[in-house]
Amino acid sequence: MTPLVGLDAIAAALRDAERVVVCAHVSPDGDAIGSVLGLALALRDAGIDATPTLANDRTPPVTYSFLPGFDLWRPVAELDVPDTFVALDTPVASRLGIAESLMRAARRVIVLDHHPDRPLYGDSVFTDAAMAATGQIVWRLLPALGVTPSAEIARCLYVALMTDTGRFSYDNTTPAALRDAAAMLDAGADPAEAARHVYQERSARSLALEALVLERLTRANGGRVVWSHLTDADFETTGALPEEAEHLPDAIRSLGGIDVAVLFRVKGDEIRVNLRAKTGFDVGAVGRALGGGGHRAAAGLTWEGNALDPLLARLLPLLPGGDRAQ
Repeated sequence: MTPLVGLDAIAAALRDAERVVVCAHVSPDGDAIGSVLGLALALRDAGIDATPTLANDRTPPVTYSFLPGFDLWRPVAELDVPDTFVALDTPVASRLGIAESLMRAARRVIVLDHHPDRPLYGDSVFTDAAMAATGQIVWRLLPALGVTPSAEIARCLYVALMTDTGRFSYDNTTPAALRDAAAMLDAGADPAEAARHVYQERSARSLALEALVLERLTRANGGRVVWSHLTDADFETTGALPEEAEHLPDAIRSLGGIDVAVLFRVKGDEIRVNLRAKTGFDVGAVGRALGGGGHRAAAGLTWEGNALDPLLARLLPLLPGGDRAQ
């Protein structure tokens, strides 16, 4: 088993590092991007050489290009093996994608995560499922590092927390999350700026992609589940970028009278499944039952094959209104 340690021990290991690479999971969302940039900036403020990288060979999502430190990203192919690799928001090593080999070659691996599944890799692991976002964990790490949060760090970590709580609307919006968010504002984060860039600056191609998803909405399980799907051809037709699909699961989750929303992304010979719950149903357990994982309100999995019918036959019985639902 990997050793679980406290934030003081994580900070001590980081202060001992000479060169750090920070990375999160493939297809990074707001928490992944915000927490990686926030930690990289904090380490640099502490005098530690830190470089953010991505788990795939794409450019960083343009949605988050307004964040401080966005110009610090370096592709994995350009990086030498660091003495310390920090994995954020990634409970499964394979989700580090092309950065996994870099992680395994590093002398020390540190993992910070808030998923309910304990990471099974790393030399020093801190995990807390009570945290609403990995960015919140990074925020709690700053005092142990001896770093006073700058406005730049606060902006990154506020975006991490804002996005993983669904603009502070999900059931992981705890009093602690709101207190940390308030402290980030005190440090210089601007909530109006963050919301504008992440949610109110969408491209026409992104809206066209959303229109396709909404046209395909299908109710199942007596109306308690709604699902839709996207294909590679949809991205070609609309010109939308892959990261512009990030908000689509929440778009269909807004439909009234449902318990769970599902978005299928048919990509080549696999289907990526995004699950979102509205009424307390644990979609994380469903994700894990089919080889994926996640939280109670948001989870996902990857299905081998590109036919929806076999996947629906396995998935729908596990969801509300299905004969094997919890």
